Amino acid sequence: MTRSLSQTEARRLALSAQGFARAPNAPIKQRQLRAQIERLGVLQIDSVNALVRSHYLPAFSRLGHYDPAQLDELAWGTPRQRALFEYWGHEASLLPLDLYPLLRWRMQRAANGQGIYRQLADFGREQQEVIRRVLLAVREQGALGAGSLSTRTERAGPWWDWSAEKHALEWLFAAGEVTVAGRRGFERLYDLPERVIPAAIRDHVVLEEAEAQRQLLLRSADALGVATARDLRDYFRLDSADARERLAELVEQGDLQVVQVEGWKQPAYCRGEPRIPRKVTASALLSPFDSLIWERERTERLFGFRYRLEIYTPAHKRVYGYYVLPFLYGDQLKARVDLRSERAHGRLAVHAVHGEKAGLDEEALVALAEHLQRLAAWLGLPHVALNCSSTLGKRLRPLLPS
Repeated sequence: MTRSLSQTEARRLALSAQGFARAPNAPIKQRQLRAQIERLGVLQIDSVNALVRSHYLPAFSRLGHYDPAQLDELAWGTPRQRALFEYWGHEASLLPLDLYPLLRWRMQRAANGQGIYRQLADFGREQQEVIRRVLLAVREQGALGAGSLSTRTERAGPWWDWSAEKHALEWLFAAGEVTVAGRRGFERLYDLPERVIPAAIRDHVVLEEAEAQRQLLLRSADALGVATARDLRDYFRLDSADARERLAELVEQGDLQVVQVEGWKQPAYCRGEPRIPRKVTASALLSPFDSLIWERERTERLFGFRYRLEIYTPAHKRVYGYYVLPFLYGDQLKARVDLRSERAHGRLAVHAVHGEKAGLDEEALVALAEHLQRLAAWLGLPHVALNCSSTLGKRLRPLLPS
């Protein structure tokens, strides 16, 4: 018989898989940080810096105060320190090194003009001379940013107005011919994989596409706890046709089992017999790009929480704010908080607080106030400035230092 899960069981299973079941009670060391990222399998990178770069937030949401320099070392440190690499996982991402062999097929497809956006595929077909010139420069000069190679004379337009050299680097990156050795600010510095990726990882036996995709789906299942086919393929952005075949194979092999979740129209999948916590006591503010909530339809199914990022919505049309973080309390998303790091003024600015229909009781409100103060301290901001006059804001104000 197909196993059935209630909505509450599905939420708790998902939260446990995502690392929210238990918070550490000791200073965070690099091994704990690394273990947490291994559990998630991917950290999405985004350029928005309204609060802090998004890839730093998931670990803080789960572990609390840690040194972001530890993550920098894992991602862009010396070969001995490095445990992560950049590639297209779930969008631009930081991924554990052991996933590198699982993505070689994606690199090969990109080299053949597949699985990348049309403009870059066209560039790869039409501009091989530029690509060869850029690759030679990287080989001879070492880690380079696109600005170091650009030959354009006109002023660049918006951020997507790439030079030919930037297009070449991005094509080479997608094809696995170069990788990211480090960053200068937020600018990628590209180098040859043999100077960045450990030999043992690069020399790993080449997996067939189907096997690599099966392993990626299993990593997705581990990270999500319980998930529909769409959830599983979205985690590492697999094609629907590939994922459909691989899922059928994994179910037939007994590596995934089909379950039915209360209220879900589609069947779900999980690994083995689900181990569901009796209670989840997490309290966290979540990055808009956190893997718990980045698939918005899944977020609505799990939490009854409709969430959209309004950065690109004109200000007068925004419902909740510019950079809104959901507030997780227990196994529910209880509120939305519009936050900004105002570094010049040394403060974490709270521009709006919106409660959900169920509301925030006093315990949840105290937890939110404490979390805002911990977030400010982690960001090195001495003050929390509440710029919200709503009823919920008035309740929150006495709980924050004046």
